[in-house]
Amino acid sequence: MPLRIEDYALIGDCQTAALVGKNGSIDWLCLPRFDSGACFAAILGDPGHGHWSIAPCGEPKSVRRSYRDGSMILDTTFETAEGTVTLTDLMPIRQDVPQVVRVVRGVSGRVRMRTEVIIRFDYGSIVPWVRKIEGDGIRAIAGPNSLRLDAPVSLRGENLTTVGEFDVSEGQSVPFVLTWYPSHTDPPRATDVDAVIRDTEKSWAGWAGQCTYQGEWRDAVLRSLVTLKCLTHAPTGGIVAAPTTSLPESIGGIRNWDYRYCWVRDATFTLLAFLHNGYVDEARAWREWLLRAAYGDPSKLQIMYGIDGTRRIAEWEVPWLPGYEGSKPVRVGNAAYEQRQLDVYGEVVDALHQCTQYGLTPVPDAWELRRMLLEFLESAWEKPDEGIWEMRSEPRHFTHSKVMAWVAFDRAVHRVERVGSGGPHDRWRAIRDAIHAEVCAKGYDPSLKSFVQSYGSKHLDASLLMIPLVGFLPATDERVLGTVAAVERGLMDHGLVRRYASDPAVDALPAGEGTFLPCSFWLADNLALMDRKDDARALFERLLDLRNDVGLLAEEYDVTRKRLVGNFPQAFSHVSLINTALNLTPGAGRPAPARDRGKR
Repeated sequence: MPLRIEDYALIGDCQTAALVGKNGSIDWLCLPRFDSGACFAAILGDPGHGHWSIAPCGEPKSVRRSYRDGSMILDTTFETAEGTVTLTDLMPIRQDVPQVVRVVRGVSGRVRMRTEVIIRFDYGSIVPWVRKIEGDGIRAIAGPNSLRLDAPVSLRGENLTTVGEFDVSEGQSVPFVLTWYPSHTDPPRATDVDAVIRDTEKSWAGWAGQCTYQGEWRDAVLRSLVTLKCLTHAPTGGIVAAPTTSLPESIGGIRNWDYRYCWVRDATFTLLAFLHNGYVDEARAWREWLLRAAYGDPSKLQIMYGIDGTRRIAEWEVPWLPGYEGSKPVRVGNAAYEQRQLDVYGEVVDALHQCTQYGLTPVPDAWELRRMLLEFLESAWEKPDEGIWEMRSEPRHFTHSKVMAWVAFDRAVHRVERVGSGGPHDRWRAIRDAIHAEVCAKGYDPSLKSFVQSYGSKHLDASLLMIPLVGFLPATDERVLGTVAAVERGLMDHGLVRRYASDPAVDALPAGEGTFLPCSFWLADNLALMDRKDDARALFERLLDLRNDVGLLAEEYDVTRKRLVGNFPQAFSHVSLINTALNLTPGAGRPAPARDRGKR
């Protein structure tokens, strides 16, 4: 049986990442960057399509692991009958080519260890040419990709697998270094492992030390911030939604998507998470990525882009991979990039608004971009779209999409009111007010005493919890109170919030998925705004308990199986955790709803 998703931990170098299991196996490693399938890009628990394990030969009596404070350096300690060893895993902050460094250190006794390396390129489909190199180690080549494994132990080939056994005694260290580099270039120079570990730990400690949050949940907030930093593509500033693809939203189901891309929708709350915790440089880099991605024809604004702003993200299936616990298909790319989702216009304008509110230096042409987006939205807001959940069904008039269109005009009006010029203030105000009136008339169902998923429907939707968070209506408005009550009655499952009632008639996909974790954080935010502080705190603590042993969250949680599901770790889950912690911490600032909203 494969490991559970929560049995993995993340390591990364701010350009790509790997997942390390409790059993000492790396089962997911995308090189040379997040969205590449060059190496080990199999689905977790499918070692035949690529993995690298280092573990005791016998079954350990206990396994415990932790990150070094404020870093992405992972220590896993195996206690066996013969002794105890610690495996340290990290990816050095990249200077040139990506590396994975693994060091086995003897803590007590003498432990027999085994390493097993199965190298596969192109999503597990290509078996490379593997040869020994000078000294101990191997080199694997296929097409443009080359891997070099330096190891001070004797390695041998067995059935297209590289294996080796070695003993580790107390005080002894055995280092392994895996390096990717283009096959047409010379191998990189040997790595000073001790220096790399010191430098990497110092770099992460310096970054973590900038965190300004000193509240009750500092450890959880800092771990989430470090995770977001790790999911940041340093050269471009883009932040991937998750470093994985096709981890299922329901075990054995088909809701398996590729999340190794940057979603515009995450922009506002990611900016707030960074800005409210002292990370101005990261917020600025994310803004710059967002602007580059959005520049161009406003009618072509996408919901997601590649980490470098790539627009075409063609989706295809990988038939030779069996999928995590049989969850098929495995997908690469994401066809949702072609969808029309009107809420992203509100997200872009709101993100730029927040940058101004919190003092980031204005960017040339940013206001002109906003004007162009609003000019397009003046007529586009009246059209149906696919909505926040990227439903693969017929477009509808989704209430959340209309609310976010309102956000776009509201922030623009607010900006013009502050500076006294810059746009057609009266026209934007009139459109803003028209959207508000229409949403309240068509998106609200008096019989349910709740806003609904789309105009004329009876379906609830957790995205409606955003209404007070973006300032569309105050949390004390009876329509918001009614919506929150309806969500608590109709979408709660074992104390957590579902996105909506999973129904093929709603989203054209088979029913069944976990609870989308950001939705429960949104409910906690609403409860805090409604002065139900005890309820908000209880829900937040419940969500904290869902983190794995090293503080990571996936996209969703399966309340029946009691396990994390969906892609992992999920940036939006950690962004939501950070912002809810701020909302519940007196004096920490309240990022949702942001201050200084326009007229209601």
